[in-house]
Amino acid sequence: MKAINIQDAHQAFKKYLSENKRSASTIVAYGKDIEQLVNFLKELSKSYVHEATKEDLEAFLAKMAKNGYTPKSISRKLNSTRTFYRFLKVNDSVTADPSLLIAHPRYQLAAPRILTPTEYRALRDAARNDSRMFAIIELLLQTGIRIGELANLKLSDIRKDGLHIAPAEKHGERIVPLNARAKEALNKYLEIRPKTNTEHLFITKSGKPFLIRNIRTAVERYFRLAEVKNAKVNDLRHTFVAYHLKHGVSLVLISKVLGHKRISTTERYLEYVPDRAHENSILNEL
Repeated sequence: MKAINIQDAHQAFKKYLSENKRSASTIVAYGKDIEQLVNFLKELSKSYVHEATKEDLEAFLAKMAKNGYTPKSISRKLNSTRTFYRFLKVNDSVTADPSLLIAHPRYQLAAPRILTPTEYRALRDAARNDSRMFAIIELLLQTGIRIGELANLKLSDIRKDGLHIAPAEKHGERIVPLNARAKEALNKYLEIRPKTNTEHLFITKSGKPFLIRNIRTAVERYFRLAEVKNAKVNDLRHTFVAYHLKHGVSLVLISKVLGHKRISTTERYLEYVPDRAHENSILNEL
C-alpha cells in the first residue's frame, strides 16, 4: 500500500475525474463532497486516507445531517465517498473500503413535477419572441433530452433523422427524433444564430457556448414570466415522459429516446399516468 496524504488524495481524485471526462457538474459535486470529508477528517487529526475508519465516515455523515442536509443529499455524499474509495483502492492507497460498511439513509423520491397543458403553453408564449430560448425550451419539451446534452449539442449533431446525442459519462450515444414543432423552432433559431467559428449549437451573442448554468437560469426566468410556479428545467423532461406515456407511446421507445440504461427508470412514471392509452409506435407532439 502507498500511503497518501488526505489533501493530496483529494487533488488526485479530482484530476482522475477530469481525465476520465466526467462532466463539469459531476467534478464540482464530487469535489465538494470529498472536500467536506477531507476537512472533517482533518478535524479528527487524520492525515492519511488509510487512517479513516467506518466510524469516522459515519460521524461525517451524521454531522452533515445535523447541518441540515437531507437524506437524499447525504446518500449522494456517501456515493461520492464510495467513488473516492474505489479510486483509492485502484491506486493502492487503501486496502479496505470502510464506506461499503455504511448503509444509505432511506428517503422517498418526490413525485416528478409534470407541467399541465396550460403551463407549457404559457411557457412557450412567454419565450416566443426569443428565438434562441424558444428553441431551447421546445427541444427540451419535445425531445426529453437532458440540459447537459442540450448544452453540448454541436451544429454537426443536427441530422436528417433527428438529433445526435454524443456519449457522455454513463450515457450512451443515441439519435433522438425531432418532430415538426422542434424542427420549426430550431430552424428559426438557426436563421438568427450569430456567425461564429464555435461549433456549439446554442451560443451567446458574443459567439461563446451557452453554458448549462446560464441555460438553466434563462429557462427559469421564463418560468417566472409565464407564472409557472415551482418548476425547474428538468420538469420539461418529466413532462415529455408523462405526455407520451399518457398517449400510449411504447415504454421501450421512450426509454431509448431518453437514454435510460434501465427500463425500470422509465416505468416509475407509470404511477403518475393512470389513464395511459394503448401503446403507439410513434412519438406524438406536445
